[in-house]
Amino acid sequence: MAENVTIARPYAEAAFQLAKEGNSLAAWADALGMMAAAAAEPQVKKLLADPTRTSTDRGFLFLTAVPGELADAHRSFARVLAQNGRLALLPEIAQLFTELKNEHERSAVAYISSAFPMDDATVSRLLADLEPRFGRRLEARVTLDPELIGGVKVAVGDEVIDASVRGKLAAMATALQN
Repeated sequence: MAENVTIARPYAEAAFQLAKEGNSLAAWADALGMMAAAAAEPQVKKLLADPTRTSTDRGFLFLTAVPGELADAHRSFARVLAQNGRLALLPEIAQLFTELKNEHERSAVAYISSAFPMDDATVSRLLADLEPRFGRRLEARVTLDPELIGGVKVAVGDEVIDASVRGKLAAMATALQN
């Protein structure tokens, strides 16, 4: 929802500034990821929407639901979100934070769909070929999609490279129809 992103943006920017000043971008990304996962759980969503609980109660209960260890700065950030009734926005905040972090580090996520399993060496070679094209350091997220028949499909941001057999067959069909 666009409204949620608009509300989440200042919180993501504040977290990014804190992380940058503390030279702890990776730690903040991990913490926001854990908090976002907890906030997305159905039971936690129900807790956050409970009007009978105070914001302090929601913050305390939310922090007990977060898996893993959080630093004091991360806990304080969660308490501020709780006081402002914004804990439910953590998935959007984490996503916006990751975008800011990736832009700062000149990196991006490459979503790779492959018809067959790819070993680490193949993924590394593919990333080495793609990084100059995108001008960024890429992190791979590989999924299997047997419907591709063969080859790979790569998405980085809003750019997609379809080097799959299915994509090539679709392009040939379009060319033949025109």
